[in-house]
Amino acid sequence: MNQSLGWNGNSQISNDSLLGKLILAESSTGWLIVQYLILVILCMVFARSAAMAFNRYLDRDIDAKNPRTAIREIPKGIITPPNALLFTIVNCLLFITCTYFINRLCFYLSPVALAVVLGYSYTKRFTPLCHLILGLGLSLAPIGAYLAVTGQFAFLPILFSIAVICWVSGFDIIYALQDEEFDKSQQLYSIPAWLGKAKALRVSELLHLLSAAAVAYAGYYGGFGWFYWIGVSVFIGMLIYQHSVVKPNDLSKVNLAFMTANGIASVVFAIFVIADLFINSPKTPL
Repeated sequence: MNQSLGWNGNSQISNDSLLGKLILAESSTGWLIVQYLILVILCMVFARSAAMAFNRYLDRDIDAKNPRTAIREIPKGIITPPNALLFTIVNCLLFITCTYFINRLCFYLSPVALAVVLGYSYTKRFTPLCHLILGLGLSLAPIGAYLAVTGQFAFLPILFSIAVICWVSGFDIIYALQDEEFDKSQQLYSIPAWLGKAKALRVSELLHLLSAAAVAYAGYYGGFGWFYWIGVSVFIGMLIYQHSVVKPNDLSKVNLAFMTANGIASVVFAIFVIADLFINSPKTPL
């Protein structure tokens, strides 16, 4: 069963920070930057913590049956289910509280964001498209960061969100390859359980191709400079690398592709985008 929401803190942090920095650099100055940055980071941490804890709470019985996940805290008895649920509720309330201090629009939309990131944990029970729901949850980061400062929607953060949806969905499919047989035995849904390993990898490749196209078009649309394009090149290179090391008959490097490659891709891309913003202001208003 695909459980990448629990790990995905590094990827989520880097992408949230990237778009948060992007917006803050273009929209505010001085102490206001610090205030918004702190609030956006807190929202990110609280939402991720709530989603991660709820995923563990909801899947505790399934995790106990899967040899790969039986070592997790709830199946091992380190954390009790009520405590995990309480942790989820507290983080949800803290998330909503932080959005209140950002602006009215973010506050009103906060239940929608929570519904998406928490609802993902249910989707593997009825649809193989659960990977896309995970991607949708994380794709709220760039739009949310933009709304935090401007209080309005724009096309550029939507392009980044499309890139995140396709990127996350693609690597979550790769991660789910490990649980294909287990998912089938438990009547759980995933792209690998539905299509098999080989076809699932093709779907992942297509999603990553779309992600690469989205970040490339965002660079063109936003009028970014050379630093951005260096970051895009590294990002695309890491996408290609992870597909080169994972094969239908050899899953030994799934963790290398899932954690290492995506961690490098997100951090390096964020660094170069932020550098580009400080050196060259995009030609298209954000």
